[in-house]
Amino acid sequence: MEDSLSQKFSALADPTRRAMVIRLLQGEASVSEIAEPFLDQMSLPAVTKHLQVLERSGLVTKTQAAQRRLCRLNLDGFTDASDFLEPYRSMLEESLDRFGAYLESAHAKSKSTSSTSSTQSSKSTKSAKSTKRARSTKSSKPKQSSKSTKRKRSYGREK
Repeated sequence: MEDSLSQKFSALADPTRRAMVIRLLQGEASVSEIAEPFLDQMSLPAVTKHLQVLERSGLVTKTQAAQRRLCRLNLDGFTDASDFLEPYRSMLEESLDRFGAYLESAHAKSKSTSSTSSTQSSKSTKSAKSTKRARSTKSSKPKQSSKSTKRKRSYGREK
């Protein structure tokens, strides 16, 4: 027989059972209320089997009120799993803190780079504008007529 911690993690390994646990976080519910979102995917007996797995693991308790079977979370059942995961939580938090510090430094670095590049891009924009002005000044000179251009070309060929 599996130990209780393994049963809890095994019960929570299934996405359907996790969805049922999430539903029960809202409060106590009947089996039919829990089954309703799953009936298009599985039968009522299949939903009942999922609830039995959660009950055997100690995560859910069932009570009977007249003909209704009500399910509720057994928060004490989560204690073993929480105690097991606690050392990993601090390790994960430290890792996330380091990652946050890295992101902040990268953001600060990109901010300083972007302000430098925006200064450079404004200089290059001014340079491009002055080049355009120079080109437009050259093109504002009167063009030679096409006849005189043809004559120059013909003179070059006669030599």
